[in-house]
Amino acid sequence: MKRKNNRYKMNRNQKHQEHNHEQTPEEMEINMWKKKLIWAWVITIPLIIVMYILPLFKLMMFDEMTMRFVILVLSFPVVFIVGGSTLKSGLRGFFTFYFNMDSLIGLGTVIAWLTGVLVFFMEIENYAGIAGMIMAIFITGKYIESKARGRAGAEIRKLLELGAKQARIEKDGKEIMVDISEIKVGDVIIIKPGEKIPTDGGVVKGESSVDESMISGESLPVDKMKGSLVIGATLNQDGILYVKATKVGGDTFLSHIIQLVEEAQGTKVPIQKLADKITSIFVPAILFITIVTFAVWMYFTGDLSFALAAAISVLVISCPCSLGLATPIALTVGSGMGAKKGILIRRGEAIQTMKDVKVVVFDKTGTITKGKPEVTDVSYGKNSEKEFLTLAGSLESLSEHPLAKSIVKYCEDKNIKSYGKVTKFTTLRGRGVEGFIGNDRIVIGNRRLMTEENISIKEFEKDISKYESEGKTTMIVSKNKKIVGVLAVADAIKDDSKRALALLHKAGYKTVMITGDNEPTAKAIAKQVGIKMVIANVLPEDKSNEVKKLQQKYGFVAFAGDGINDAPALKQANVGIAMGTGTDIAIEAGDIVLTTGSLVAVTQSINLSKATFKKIKQNLFWAFAYNVVAIPLAIMGLLHPVFAEMAMAASSITVVTNANLLRRKRI
Repeated sequence: MKRKNNRYKMNRNQKHQEHNHEQTPEEMEINMWKKKLIWAWVITIPLIIVMYILPLFKLMMFDEMTMRFVILVLSFPVVFIVGGSTLKSGLRGFFTFYFNMDSLIGLGTVIAWLTGVLVFFMEIENYAGIAGMIMAIFITGKYIESKARGRAGAEIRKLLELGAKQARIEKDGKEIMVDISEIKVGDVIIIKPGEKIPTDGGVVKGESSVDESMISGESLPVDKMKGSLVIGATLNQDGILYVKATKVGGDTFLSHIIQLVEEAQGTKVPIQKLADKITSIFVPAILFITIVTFAVWMYFTGDLSFALAAAISVLVISCPCSLGLATPIALTVGSGMGAKKGILIRRGEAIQTMKDVKVVVFDKTGTITKGKPEVTDVSYGKNSEKEFLTLAGSLESLSEHPLAKSIVKYCEDKNIKSYGKVTKFTTLRGRGVEGFIGNDRIVIGNRRLMTEENISIKEFEKDISKYESEGKTTMIVSKNKKIVGVLAVADAIKDDSKRALALLHKAGYKTVMITGDNEPTAKAIAKQVGIKMVIANVLPEDKSNEVKKLQQKYGFVAFAGDGINDAPALKQANVGIAMGTGTDIAIEAGDIVLTTGSLVAVTQSINLSKATFKKIKQNLFWAFAYNVVAIPLAIMGLLHPVFAEMAMAASSITVVTNANLLRRKRI
């Protein structure tokens, strides 16, 4: 599905406003069926009271002729006004010769309603009221189905809302606030700590750390200094940056992500309309059988009323209102089961496509891992643990860097309650920190900083190399030019990731990890959880391409992710599994959302999808099973139209009951 680039070059503020006030097509469809549902039952309930409740208690308010007229009038708006769109769709099938479920519902309700007119002229059964009930039940199913499909497209709205709305620019030596749409290429934007970077550009002055996790998938902030490139919508952390805008409007990275999401959404494999395929053959067959039934009985008996009654019986029993409930009722039950376990099925398509999935692809950060740095290893040689941690914590407690915060938290967990007084504290951007405790000069940082300070790391080289080979970030602590210990920090895997991957491997699925992280870190994490295929250093726009390649090689692919950078891949995959602990964008892009963030739920969602789709197939079988038995009886004139209607209702009850048996399934 192609989109014109100028779609994204419209006024950003104007587009934002439009998306706030306009409903998506999916939301409009849900509201449409909701209104139809309300009106259908507002009229049908009185119809049922008049037809069945009043006669049951012998509370006849009208004579028979008036009763016929009341039933005809009450059923008319349900069939022809509320069900008007269904009749049009069904009637279209008779001109195009492509029949769907609407063709059956439309034909059955119209013929049944017309008997309410014919009763004024001949002795036949009146099925006008039944026509109203058929349409009301059908509309109920359509509403449930539209709700179950979810609100696709909302992720585009959330993406648009993600960027900054205003920017602070430098003009004539003064700082002024302007609307984001007014920024031009070449403008110098000033971004203070805690603010979003308004647009793509390059740093011309200042130093800071920028949280790019929403774009790159990397959990650790990236240090920025003069000459560094920054991306719009990322978050500035602890310093002031002066950024020269290089891309604005539709050319920005965020706009490109929006385009990718829309394109991937347009190529999503749709659920196969199994019921419509069956009815495309079933409807003309029933029409032929109905005509033959009428003609044969007229020929042999000459009794118009009997022949018409037999023909109507065939039509009534063949009206599969249960077919309208078969899919949505199973989906509703399955969705309810999933919700209790933290599995939200946002789109019905996932139920069908999940059973064909061969490969499950995972993002790393926030999906397999926790998405935040933690101290994983500590090496302090001949020193005591308390002395070492007090030394490290004293300096790191003064830093706002996430790595420093992870070290301070580790110290707190180890019951380190007091720190030494630090003087001359300095942050060494991209390398570490330094300061004095008393007369002792303490330096904490990476290999590069130790080399610059001419501090030998030989004593702890073995530990440092080991941690680095595992993809961990090492923080080396030195006192007066002598190393006293090393801390290893990493984005630790979730507690149940290893178990979740083991379950998938046991079930025969191939697993792959795609990440924007470097290869050593990615492979180290993959090894811990048992994933053998790793695709590292992948940019956000390339994630969806990698999914495409896997689809071409293996077939159906499911993708699990949690960030904005995963949105295109979530949409490209046959089934997108979003972690509910991630960004709103990923959640909206997913077909299935795991609210707990647990990867074990991936296996559970696969089992739930398979079980639900199995129920859908069973429901479709039962929707027609009654027809297979009852239609021959109707043809032979042995099935009164009233019993035909009862059989049709029984098929609906069977479908609903069978769907509810899904609750017993252990996933």
